[in-house]
Amino acid sequence: MKKSIIICMVGAAVMMSSCRIYKAYERPEDLVTEGLYRDPLSDTDTLNAVAGETFGDLPWRDVFTDVQLQALIEQALENNADIRSAQLTVEQAQASLTAARLAYLPSLTLSPQGTFNYAMNTSVWTYAVPVAASWQVDLFGQLLNPNRKAKVTYQQSQYYQQAVQTNIISAVANMYYTLLMLDRQYQISEETAGLMKRTVETMEAMKDAGMTNSAAVEQSRTGYAQVMASLPGIKQSIREMENSLCLILNVPGQQIPRTTFDEQQLPTSFLTGIPVQMLANRPDVKAAEMSLAACYYDTNSARAAFFPQLTINAQESWTNNLGQVVNPGKFMTTLMAGITQPLFARGKLIAGLKAAKANEEKAKMTFQTALLKAGNEVSNALYQYQMNTEKSESRKVQVVSAKKASEDTADLFKLGTSSYLEVLSAQQSYLSAQLSEVSDTYDRMQAVINLYAALGGGRN
Repeated sequence: MKKSIIICMVGAAVMMSSCRIYKAYERPEDLVTEGLYRDPLSDTDTLNAVAGETFGDLPWRDVFTDVQLQALIEQALENNADIRSAQLTVEQAQASLTAARLAYLPSLTLSPQGTFNYAMNTSVWTYAVPVAASWQVDLFGQLLNPNRKAKVTYQQSQYYQQAVQTNIISAVANMYYTLLMLDRQYQISEETAGLMKRTVETMEAMKDAGMTNSAAVEQSRTGYAQVMASLPGIKQSIREMENSLCLILNVPGQQIPRTTFDEQQLPTSFLTGIPVQMLANRPDVKAAEMSLAACYYDTNSARAAFFPQLTINAQESWTNNLGQVVNPGKFMTTLMAGITQPLFARGKLIAGLKAAKANEEKAKMTFQTALLKAGNEVSNALYQYQMNTEKSESRKVQVVSAKKASEDTADLFKLGTSSYLEVLSAQQSYLSAQLSEVSDTYDRMQAVINLYAALGGGRN
């Protein structure tokens, strides 16, 4: 009878081999993986759509070559609390994976017992030293699917750690370049303020010589005071940005060592690859897919719960309690096989399967959203770079023209053919053009950083 039951169960397992409970996760075919990002630079030499490595595959040291920035990034990757937390999550998932793999092995227990009885001047000592083993035979994936889930959960934690690393690198780079931009804007404003201060002194001397009036002097002082008033605001922004960067570095607020804005050189040619390659590059996208895979195996486990469990139990005991008191002891061996089949839990199992299916569908939608979000970020970064490149060309013309206008107006004022109001207006226009040029260059830097992060850069 037992042999026929086992044969039937093995036959059922063979018939179920094509069922989903044994099937490994595969990416759903109905996901949108084409045209994930709009390619605004496909007609230029700046972007090349290739099937090989992408810009995001470059090591971060090859993208950010500033020595000071590299040191800050290394410090952040070593000290940042989010990085450490992600590492602990990986260790936790690895422990869970080990536990899931050990579930395939039989469990062993040792439970020695002894009894001493004394009655009517007679003492009886009985003892048993049993070693019991229990092994679940995985016929219907009750162990297979939890083990596969633990594996993809471990992979998900690794991808999450990579995503945190990408975010830390891009955040440090953005803040560092922001500091350089503010330094350069402060320098421009300070140089302009020095020029205006000398102009005020010249205007006062001209007034004393009767060559101009007090209105022109006050106008010059107003312009000088306006530029001077902008300097504390820039200083405050620098201090706040340094403190924000120190928070990422996990150190108290302090001055950040850095180079200069004009020394920076970032890549100007990018390989973005075809859209589906972002699946291989973006760690957050892969983490979302591993979350879907985990839900897939949860659903498989919910299906497997409908099928019986076969457990083999064995016991080897050294005992002297064998129906009569015998000394010395002897070995006693027991071997049993048991089958557990759910009968009156069907409603609970059906509800569990429905819940698992719903979670799997939600994870699928989250994965699709992650793909679309990744595509949007790549598209936005590419377009940001293109627009700021075009803007920079026009801004260079504006700066050159504003500088010449400022110099010519000053010369005309000295000849008495121009008012100081025109001189002041020309100086302010030149200052504004210089500050805008720095801002445009910074925006291009930021676009490069955003594109690198959007393509999954910083993994190595």
